Amino acid sequence: MPELFLELFSEEIPARMQAGAAADLARLVSAALAALSPRNLETFHGPRRIALRAEVEPEVAATTSVERGPRLSAPEQALAGFVRKHNAVREQLRKEGEYWVLDKRSASVSAQTLIAAALPELLWRFPWPKSMRWGGASAFVWVRPLRRIVCLLGGEVVSFAIGNGHDDAHGLASANLTEGHRFHAPGPVAVHSCADWQAKLGERRVIVAAAERRERIARGLAAEAAAQDLALVDDPGLLDEVAGLVEWPVPLLGQIDPAYMDLPPEVMQVSMRVNQRYFALRARDGAAAPRFGFVANIEAEDEGAAIVAGNERVLRARFADARHFWDLDRRTTLADRVPALNDVVFHAKLGTQGERVRRLERLARRIAPLVGADPDRAKRAATLAKADLVTGMVGEFPELQGVMGRYYALHDREPAEVADA
Repeated sequence: MPELFLELFSEEIPARMQAGAAADLARLVSAALAALSPRNLETFHGPRRIALRAEVEPEVAATTSVERGPRLSAPEQALAGFVRKHNAVREQLRKEGEYWVLDKRSASVSAQTLIAAALPELLWRFPWPKSMRWGGASAFVWVRPLRRIVCLLGGEVVSFAIGNGHDDAHGLASANLTEGHRFHAPGPVAVHSCADWQAKLGERRVIVAAAERRERIARGLAAEAAAQDLALVDDPGLLDEVAGLVEWPVPLLGQIDPAYMDLPPEVMQVSMRVNQRYFALRARDGAAAPRFGFVANIEAEDEGAAIVAGNERVLRARFADARHFWDLDRRTTLADRVPALNDVVFHAKLGTQGERVRRLERLARRIAPLVGADPDRAKRAATLAKADLVTGMVGEFPELQGVMGRYYALHDREPAEVADA
């Protein structure tokens, strides 16, 4: 069975959309080319491309079918309608029992022809969560400007253009040309199969398999950390995201300014993760380490020294912002923030966060004796439970709600049981 290979090369695709787009490509190609019985599908996705390989039948075989028409006694109008429906002529009909029948024969169709006819429509209706137009007046949209289309069947180009009537769709047409790494190996390169594509892009500093990029990042960062007697904080979601941001991952470590090491470790980790896609490190005893990991997309001549310095400078600015929220929030106690919850909507049908807290207070007092807890402290914990929602830090990083409440409660000298609740 010949190999079908399709690559869609574009400007940078958001990391969160890549895996879904590859899955959609496999689903749509399978449906559009069902007559070719595609099998052994494999998809690839990365910052600037999604691709697919599959094995397909070389052609759709000729078929013969018998279509039963109206009864022999049917009016002439019914017979004429049947002939029109099947694009036939009266002389092609024959009698079979009490009915007119038509022997239909369809010629074989090559895979090249079927693919060239199906893919333009598929690309026009590709279901990106968000898409854009660019340049000119074309109505064709893609997640980011689409630059090249590679379409090969058995090593030969399947030729098609995606222009539609008066819309030339930016002149996009299939070929056998792709591009390597934006900085290390720009410019076109001809490919002749999926294996050839993988090999040539590998030579041009592009790892096409997302799992391989992810493994290289994880292994490289772990090795860099181990060399400093540190360990990488486990963050599989961040690994997945960063694997979608780089084509040639180069793991590096930077230094955290000691002036910010007294920030809560959760604040440091979330700030690094959300703002910069940096990885947190920890010492062997579990304490936050004064280092961070990140991934560059190039191999620099200075072994990354300038890149590290630039990222350290950016991180100092991020931590300065976090320090501002940390210092400002502690000037007001959690108890003094509780009235502000009356202005925060919890749910349109359930009232404000203030009303929610009052319900929690009543529940806490009733449940506490049943579990051996102090009712007054349980009520106090319920009173303060949502107060950090109106702090600057949680406003900046909502995922820290509850975590920051504990830190602020301890700073306010609340009992440990209340802070930990």
